[in-house]
Amino acid sequence: MDLSKIAFLETYSIENNGGIMGAILVTDSETKPLEFRVTAPIKTTNFQKTLYGDVLLEHILVELISVPLISAINEEIDLILVRDGLFLGANNKQGTRIVRISKEDETRSGKSAEAFSLNGSKIYVETSKKYEGELPEIKDKLSSIAETRNLVEPFDRLKIACEQVHLQKTGE
Repeated sequence: MDLSKIAFLETYSIENNGGIMGAILVTDSETKPLEFRVTAPIKTTNFQKTLYGDVLLEHILVELISVPLISAINEEIDLILVRDGLFLGANNKQGTRIVRISKEDETRSGKSAEAFSLNGSKIYVETSKKYEGELPEIKDKLSSIAETRNLVEPFDRLKIACEQVHLQKTGE
């Protein structure tokens, strides 16, 4: 498996119940941007909250954010990195591997996780059952990239980009 193009998938919550935006940033292995896509804010109604209950956020992240964004990108990507474990549900909806990365002090889903070092601290990678067998190889590839690049930093870029898109649309 080659990791020449990696996507970072993230959400941005808009203040005052303004909704949730999703964004995907496709980069090369040096984390230089190749493509960026963002969703419009997704606002839920009280009726949707009632009908979906505890699965509402997972529905939003998988069905309304990740699947449409992954379908919209033009680049052929090798791996999608996420911070929110709910995104892993999209592994069953499309063909590109989605892997969650988390820091040592963050909670994990309890699934088997592989660890590697990033700037002296441990980073854990986990995925859904569909790709669990590939996790050691994925960890090794990400570890190699992490020797020269911070694999958590692009998520910060995504949040800032979403905020800037939102502010441009609202004229603030």
